[in-house]
Amino acid sequence: MNNCKTGVWTADGGDGMGSIIGGSEMNSITKIKSRHLVLALLFVATTINSIDRSLIGLLKPTLSHQLGWTAEDYASIVFWFNTAYAISYLGLGRIIDWIGVRLGFAGAVLLWSVGAALHGLVSTVTGFASMRFVLGLGEGGYLPGCIKTTRLWFPGDERGFSSGVFNAGVTLGALLTPAVMPFLVIALGWRATFIISGLAGLVWLVPWMLYYRDPHLHPGLDPAEHALITAGDPQPQPQTSWRELLSWRATWAYTAIQFLTSPVWWFYLFWMPDFLNSAHGINLARLGPPLVSVYVIAMLGSLFGGTVSSRMIKGGMQPLKARKLTMLICLIGVFPVVFAGTVQGLWAATLLVGLAAAGHQGWAANMFTLPGDVAPQSAVGALAGFGGAIGAVGGMFVAKLVGFVLTVTHNSYTLLFMLVPAAYVLAILLLQILLSSPAAFPKSVLSLA
Repeated sequence: MNNCKTGVWTADGGDGMGSIIGGSEMNSITKIKSRHLVLALLFVATTINSIDRSLIGLLKPTLSHQLGWTAEDYASIVFWFNTAYAISYLGLGRIIDWIGVRLGFAGAVLLWSVGAALHGLVSTVTGFASMRFVLGLGEGGYLPGCIKTTRLWFPGDERGFSSGVFNAGVTLGALLTPAVMPFLVIALGWRATFIISGLAGLVWLVPWMLYYRDPHLHPGLDPAEHALITAGDPQPQPQTSWRELLSWRATWAYTAIQFLTSPVWWFYLFWMPDFLNSAHGINLARLGPPLVSVYVIAMLGSLFGGTVSSRMIKGGMQPLKARKLTMLICLIGVFPVVFAGTVQGLWAATLLVGLAAAGHQGWAANMFTLPGDVAPQSAVGALAGFGGAIGAVGGMFVAKLVGFVLTVTHNSYTLLFMLVPAAYVLAILLLQILLSSPAAFPKSVLSLA
């Protein structure tokens, strides 16, 4: 069990959590960087994923003007992305468990990159909806792949930090989109910009396929680092059936908070440019500074959330308690967003959304560690995929809700911002209720409650 300040887990009776490596040994191990190179690859993939996903939100005002989209047309395009995302999550999470991260994640990146590039070849609402569907089919493998990789490559007290780092790529991608892409659009046009964003993922596949192996197969992994990474892991286990997976309360806890809170990030990602355009008159050429500010703040929130829970665990706190406490702290930063739709100044609104986005990303950095914390290794991808699929279903409903509300209120975002904090409050309550006893966890995993 994690019970001292170094917080590194080693084998303890085969229960999967373990005792502690000594301080002097820990000092030598922490200098080894192989797992950090793997984390760097995840960070870059996440950044590319975020650019591919968020580019359409940046271009929404331009495409609406040129192609005659209504708010409901755009909502339908977003809806079909989330539909494919949900379908893909269910399948790719399990596939990654079956065939491994190296090939499973590579296949997902290949598919979403092709889908992203093909946006540049369509013109109709149906065409864009179709390409968003292809993009969603590939992107559904991103989160299970990242979560499974961090579970394989990082000990328990480093998973919060590692999740915070790869999740920061989400905000870096969202930041680079308004900072860089408008210049490409102005210079080359929106079609070429979509194609270039898709090609980035294909370039990333080269170092991934050359470098990545699971720890037990990696030729360059130092034995000491391997011992740290695998400390406390049980012996290989058979695949978990869907029936068993769905019988765990831990599964439903993770699924519930994904359903309630993941769509909030998509709301920021897909609708913030439109909010700034409609509420504050900001066009494509001027979107950069406010959007960059939002995502810089959000990226800091991701790193903050991941680091805080990891330090709590190193200090002796039980992992799940550390995750929940950090998520509660992050929730506090979300509440002021209720005023974002009514404040008059551009930068006041920008900072309120930025603070809420930071709270979300800190929350997400801890939410993404839960499958690795509460499930056996053989089921991490499936649990991440199932929870992500239900989160994508929530995104489908939110996309339609946003389109409906904006149509009825003549593009007012006030009500939408007021609804945001309620999602997190309900999620933290459900997390506490569902994970309040040892019965919530699989028998093969030590209770973290």
